[in-house]
Amino acid sequence: MSFDVGGRLKEIRASAGLSQRELAARSGVTHSLISLIEQNRNSPSVASLRKILDGIPMSMVNFFDEERVPRGKVFFEAGDLLDLTSRLHQVSGGSGEGRMSFRQVGDAKAHNLQILHESYEPGADTGVTMLKHDSHEGGVVLSGELEITVGDQIKILGPGDAYLFDSRTPHRFRNIGAARCEVVSACTPPYL
Repeated sequence: MSFDVGGRLKEIRASAGLSQRELAARSGVTHSLISLIEQNRNSPSVASLRKILDGIPMSMVNFFDEERVPRGKVFFEAGDLLDLTSRLHQVSGGSGEGRMSFRQVGDAKAHNLQILHESYEPGADTGVTMLKHDSHEGGVVLSGELEITVGDQIKILGPGDAYLFDSRTPHRFRNIGAARCEVVSACTPPYL
């Protein structure tokens, strides 16, 4: 079953009592971007959707409104991870080129720590709009290669390489390699 990103955004915006123009102004994006997303004519990047949701404000977990993880759960099987982003790409119906998936371990809000298993297909990119949020994050590349930009620093990381930085510095993640890249990361406080 396909997730209706546009319909969900429209529903949330309306319930917050915001016009498309008001949400655009609060989010720092164009009115036309909000309109195109709500019509499912544009599949937003992770950075764009996060920026729009900041104008409401709402987390991506709440946007996708998945089943809540029971409090007190300690162990998680692979199928228990909460998929936060892969549904963004179903709107465009792409072949998988450039797809990314962020799967969260447990209830990040309850622990004030977001742990993600990230997967980037060749060509995947968090977007030309740099991410920026009031957190700290780090991760370890498990396989493949990932180009990470943090401020004016750019580095290509491979298996076993890691990163750690203040997320208030604008940043971006891109898989410029020919193979899928997998990363395990952590962010506090949770961002997505």
